[in-house]
Amino acid sequence: MATVAGHAAHTQADERKGLPGVMPRKINVTMIGAGSFFTASVMKDVILIPGSQGGDLRMIDIDHHRMELSKQLVEKVLEAAGEADKWVVRASTDRRELLPGTDYIVNAIEVSGVECVRFDNDIPLEYGVSQNIGDTIGPGGLMKGLRTIPVWIDILKDAEVLCPNALVLNYTNPMSMLCLASARASSMEVIGLCHSVQGTSRMLAGFAGVPYEDVQWKCAGINHLAWFTEFNGPDGDLYPSLFAQAKDRTSKFATDEPVRSDMMLHFGAFITESSGHLSEYLPYYRKRKDLLEKYTDTGYRGEESFYANNWPNWRKGQDASRERQISGQEPIQLERSFEYGGWIIESVEKNVPIMVHGNVANNNGCIANLPQDGCVEVACLINHNRVQPIRFGRLPKQMAAICDSNMRMYDLAVDSALHKSREAAYHSLYLDPLTSAVLCPAEIKEMVDKLFAAEEAFLPGFK
Repeated sequence: MATVAGHAAHTQADERKGLPGVMPRKINVTMIGAGSFFTASVMKDVILIPGSQGGDLRMIDIDHHRMELSKQLVEKVLEAAGEADKWVVRASTDRRELLPGTDYIVNAIEVSGVECVRFDNDIPLEYGVSQNIGDTIGPGGLMKGLRTIPVWIDILKDAEVLCPNALVLNYTNPMSMLCLASARASSMEVIGLCHSVQGTSRMLAGFAGVPYEDVQWKCAGINHLAWFTEFNGPDGDLYPSLFAQAKDRTSKFATDEPVRSDMMLHFGAFITESSGHLSEYLPYYRKRKDLLEKYTDTGYRGEESFYANNWPNWRKGQDASRERQISGQEPIQLERSFEYGGWIIESVEKNVPIMVHGNVANNNGCIANLPQDGCVEVACLINHNRVQPIRFGRLPKQMAAICDSNMRMYDLAVDSALHKSREAAYHSLYLDPLTSAVLCPAEIKEMVDKLFAAEEAFLPGFK
């Protein structure tokens, strides 16, 4: 696995300079959910690929206004980058119009918009289940998965007919559920992409006091719950410094990351997701008021109802920012991001290998001691052969067990979504680490029924 860590470090250096070579052809990149936060960064990253031959940038969204904003912003980026002569920007509310000929699908849909955010948060809170984000696991994650997976599979079924050779890059949450569902119900090649590995590795380098380009690591697990089993600098292991900071509960490291630093002390490695969100994946930190007061804080450090209270305004702010950039009131920034999407497209087209951490099926034993019919997040080699997951081996048993507890919940949630089974939805939350730490099965069933009643309009076909 040393080569994986080495390639990971190499990939970060590539982010700053771009990969060598010229892309041999024009390409068609289709963004489904064009109103998404990810559209501007991923599409800009594609536009800024050195040696690009251009092609089509296609915007699809059922919200015509947000789709048009994204289209106009992408056109402004092309103009600012001097690339407008290479690319054609197309937009439609009908995905079947733009999917034919697509080489890369970027999926960033949000089914129901903001209509169910309060239900996902407030109904569980009535039962004592406190959520910080609530969009990937727990009651909120379950309901978002049940709304989203059927639409996601319909998109993939259209792609199987209209662009069967397209590589699908998924950014939509709940990530593990969507990638697991696609592995079970579609023939399309899908990789799930998150920025938690990139962001966390940068953060750890900062706390360790080592330049980011000098760190190497091994990281594996599941989305939002992957473990940095090694984290090294030029002089060796950086964990002793991190552990010393974590033990001082007044340190910036411990106060910035109260849950992650505590989990590191007790389980032996740092985890990829922010402390507040991570607390929802575990049975330890959100089940009692005294624990919430001790281990959570404002914002992403665990604030109760943080996502539900802020997401609608974040969406409005995002649209306002797009309007300011389109009008010229706000400058267009022409730097590539560390989102994986554009780098994967460049690597495949130029056949220059890079390493990313992606969410893929575990059916080739990427992580030997996690369920083989589940979805894992591991290092993946990218080149002209596209996505090639790397076998990690075995996680330390205590880390694998934490991942496994989440995967059992996802397994049943996906069954529920694919088979429209409310019974499987009950079973999924019976096994959810946080929900089961707070409620008994009868209470969980009652809560699920209340959620189904509130969100009935977005759950067609469920028995």
